[in-house]
Amino acid sequence: MTSAENRQDATPELPHDQQPATGGHSVLEPEAHGHHHRDVSGGWLRPAVFGAMDGLVTNVSLIAGVGGAGVSRQTIVVTGLAGLAAGAFSMATGEYVSVSSQNELVEAEVTKERYELEHNPESEARELAAVFRHRGVDAELADRVARQVGRRPEEALRMHVREELGVDHHELPSPYVAAGASLITFAVGALIPLLPFLFGFDSLLAALLIAGVAAFAGGGTVSRITDRPFLRGAVRQLVLAGVAAGLTYGIGHAVNAAVH
Repeated sequence: MTSAENRQDATPELPHDQQPATGGHSVLEPEAHGHHHRDVSGGWLRPAVFGAMDGLVTNVSLIAGVGGAGVSRQTIVVTGLAGLAAGAFSMATGEYVSVSSQNELVEAEVTKERYELEHNPESEARELAAVFRHRGVDAELADRVARQVGRRPEEALRMHVREELGVDHHELPSPYVAAGASLITFAVGALIPLLPFLFGFDSLLAALLIAGVAAFAGGGTVSRITDRPFLRGAVRQLVLAGVAAGLTYGIGHAVNAAVH
């Protein structure tokens, strides 16, 4: 038997369901065993969740407060819509300024780090090596890796920024996305307790019940997104919204009694 035949016979035959697929790809490729992470750096989830819950709690509290004062349905609608518009624009402005300021701070620190890498490369290499040693890498290997990383300026900068500032300056959240997400979700959340009044019902109880259901569902949904128990998040959000609405209702009722 020839050596070529020996090599051929020594090659194990894969089962039919593990044979390479057409196009040169195999079903045993690594991604079949991998896992995927959700995007946690896009900058939309936090302002969206915060906007929706804040809009709901703010407006149901506002409506409860003026409702407790005994005002008319028309006054409640005007007050609620004013609260919706003012809150949505305020939230959007706040998110835009907050995220922009944070990004500007990061960019200033990145500029400082880039300058140090260009003018003090040896010192920066020792600094990065110290980080590796602190994480358990052998001293000699840490020094070698730090110097090898330093040969690629942009990758060295990215690693220094990540290790020293805890961020990736190539993946900063967008202030426009944060502002837009906050504005839209606040408006949606604030609209929910207004729905009965917009459809002609003069019932504060209906508004409170709808807001309670929305708070329960919203809190539970957020918990599921973050892999926490649905009921825990739902009850927590319902209780917080209920306390806020109850307190403002009491204030409105007390003010109405005081002025009459």
